[in-house]
Amino acid sequence: MRILSVVGARPQFVKLAPVAAECARRGVEHVIVHTGQHYDPMLSDVFFRDLGIPDPDVHLGVGSGGHGAQTGSILGAMDPVLEDRRPDWVLVYGDTNSTLAGALSAVKLHLPVAHLEAGLRSFNRRMPEEHNRVLTDHAGDLLLAPTEVAVDHLRAEGLGERAVLVGDVMIDVLYRVRDELADTDAVLEQLGMQPGGFSVATIHRAENTDDPARLGAIVAALQEVDHPVVLLAHPRLRARAEEHGLDLDGGSLTTRAPLPYPALVGAVSQARGVITDSGGLQKEAFALRTPCTTVRTETEWVETVELGWNVLVEPGPALRDALARPAPAPTAAAPYGDGHAAAAVLDALGA
Repeated sequence: MRILSVVGARPQFVKLAPVAAECARRGVEHVIVHTGQHYDPMLSDVFFRDLGIPDPDVHLGVGSGGHGAQTGSILGAMDPVLEDRRPDWVLVYGDTNSTLAGALSAVKLHLPVAHLEAGLRSFNRRMPEEHNRVLTDHAGDLLLAPTEVAVDHLRAEGLGERAVLVGDVMIDVLYRVRDELADTDAVLEQLGMQPGGFSVATIHRAENTDDPARLGAIVAALQEVDHPVVLLAHPRLRARAEEHGLDLDGGSLTTRAPLPYPALVGAVSQARGVITDSGGLQKEAFALRTPCTTVRTETEWVETVELGWNVLVEPGPALRDALARPAPAPTAAAPYGDGHAAAAVLDALGA
């Protein structure tokens, strides 16, 4: 069997890692196509190295651009790759432009498409990720859902017969990295922080970064928190802050470059809290039992909110105050699986 994975952004590299490892364990031929949607050594090469992922077999190198231009570029570049490789399954991950373009190319060439992390819904149609995940699910032949809630969403859209509950592959990676972490002192030293005395923040979604007033309110709130906050600032965030005339450093807030994934896991495991608008980090914080504050009006990962480990807030005083809330009640709940999702994925693909 030949499986072809299409990836292009940081969260997809994390999801790819356990799938690649399981393919290798079973002796399944696995072709990795890197679209180049997000290409930065810290956000790409270092992930492949740190997570033990084989180098991509194909690099499309599409780079950045508007949604239409980027999706079109990936789609145009994918067709000859799929025609040449003719995989038994095209496996797409998550909700990026690479996800949708990979699925569309495969469908047009009559190749079976499996969507990993299917069924997630924010019900916010202003989010490009929502368009990508809904369209990919409706185009896909096999929908690999991470949670029971995701399966319910697929059933509600008439896609239940294509859905298989496999768990969340990001939890596979997280547990492995967590168990392999020998020492978090180096990460804390790099950040200049003490265990349990700081929060980790990541802000990247366009609705938070492109609106000057909204980004200003986020920054002001983080600068007023009653403990240190380390903002892991992607270059795009820094560029937007400069355009808006905002100084990210000040008060309780300091900025650092994004961390390699193992270091991020180490930092979150030692933090008193997480502030983010990332879907993946909400789950990771929950799995590490670090309280999360999400700067969005909705989340695909409703289980984290229902269990009390995540709250949704708007920028401003509510964000500042949420970071001072007491720790939630302990829970043994495991809505995202037991760390063996990749094996379930390969089983579902018949590999």
